[in-house]
Amino acid sequence: MAAELSASLLDRASPSRRTAQDPHSVDDEANDSLVACSVGIMAYNEEANIANAIETILGQRLRSGEITELIVVASGCTDRTADIVAEVARDDPRVRLIIQERREGKASAINLFIGAARSPVLLMVGADVSVKEGTIDALVQHFHDPTVGMVGGHPIPVNDERTFLGHGVHLLWRLHDQIARQSPKLGEIVAFRNAIPSIPLDTPVDEISIQALITQIGYQLVYEPSAIVYNRGPTTVEDFLRQRRRIYAGHLRIRKQQSYTASTMSVWRIGRVLLRSGAFSTPRAVLWTLCAVALEATARALGYYDYRRRQSHHVWEAVTTTKCHIADATNALGEQNVLVFHIVDFHRQQLELGVRASHQLAQRVLRHIHGVLGSETVVFDQQEATIIAILDGDRKAAEQAARSLVLELTKNPVNFNGHRDGVSIQLSAGMIAFSPAAEPIARSIPDSMLERNLAALSAS
Repeated sequence: MAAELSASLLDRASPSRRTAQDPHSVDDEANDSLVACSVGIMAYNEEANIANAIETILGQRLRSGEITELIVVASGCTDRTADIVAEVARDDPRVRLIIQERREGKASAINLFIGAARSPVLLMVGADVSVKEGTIDALVQHFHDPTVGMVGGHPIPVNDERTFLGHGVHLLWRLHDQIARQSPKLGEIVAFRNAIPSIPLDTPVDEISIQALITQIGYQLVYEPSAIVYNRGPTTVEDFLRQRRRIYAGHLRIRKQQSYTASTMSVWRIGRVLLRSGAFSTPRAVLWTLCAVALEATARALGYYDYRRRQSHHVWEAVTTTKCHIADATNALGEQNVLVFHIVDFHRQQLELGVRASHQLAQRVLRHIHGVLGSETVVFDQQEATIIAILDGDRKAAEQAARSLVLELTKNPVNFNGHRDGVSIQLSAGMIAFSPAAEPIARSIPDSMLERNLAALSAS
């Protein structure tokens, strides 16, 4: 089916064969104009998040494009999803509601959206996610390049990483991010040219089906890490296995049906990225990472079993633990905390230990702080006695982490080269919490200085 569909589209959609009469073509003169975009949300019983999802999308400030319409396809909803969308549509004419009386699978809902959309670029986002400001603009700007056919964003989970499954979900999406930077694998939020009439109805992994069709008609794929969307992963082992099982079975089906293999299907590629991910920085992280790998392997084995039995997953049971309201968790992720640690009496220790040994001691403390706070935390030394950490998330959690670090290093001597018994360290700590999305109160620091500091931070 996919081969026939691709062949029928070549003449009208391939970047090398499009004509001036093709409504989806992009000529050189249009490169400086706004990209018109139709947004589609496929929803099944999403009353907890649908209003927030619509608000975060329509509230985006765009420079490269414009949202001409937002279409919600409510498929067999038995809650207030359709009512909430209808209320929003009364206040905003860009919002359109399509009610699908019977739930026939997400692919069926996507085909309704594709058939109803009127813009040259289509953007799909889940109803159970929150879109960060600037994300849609970061996606649509790529369509000024006529060779680009599909762009995907960067999903970040809001799960608590201090739990086992939270660790597993964050690890999974970090690996996804690193692999997608090398070989685009797009999901959760995607934008693509309005150049395909439909996708296979029996696919349970719709983004990959679209990705396969877009590449087969000659377009390029782009992964945009700055286009961030917040989601929530499963919080029970049962839900994790059910979700990952369905996805793997779907990938196997796409490989056979559409002759397309997603980059995340490669075990060797995953293994290489995993070893560089920092997921083995502490004993607990090692244990949790190995258990998460075992869970993923189990899910893939079950998915392979389903694929061999030709079990269909295109109408799947909703993973309920991913449907909780994520606005509060997203707001917490939107905060950044700057923690400043100072090694008390460091100059006295420098005199006692010597310059080289005291430098090793400071670096050992820095690495310990980085290991405890997590691999995603940016940690660097402003001076040898002062260590700064930038930690995303809730302020109270950051305060607790800093307090624990201060107490731990005070009680436990730090071991480093040449000092087997360790050296007692006393840390003092302070913290500033702020939201990077908020408007600045004043611009007292010159832009050139800010740019230099950011460059130094990135280099560290």
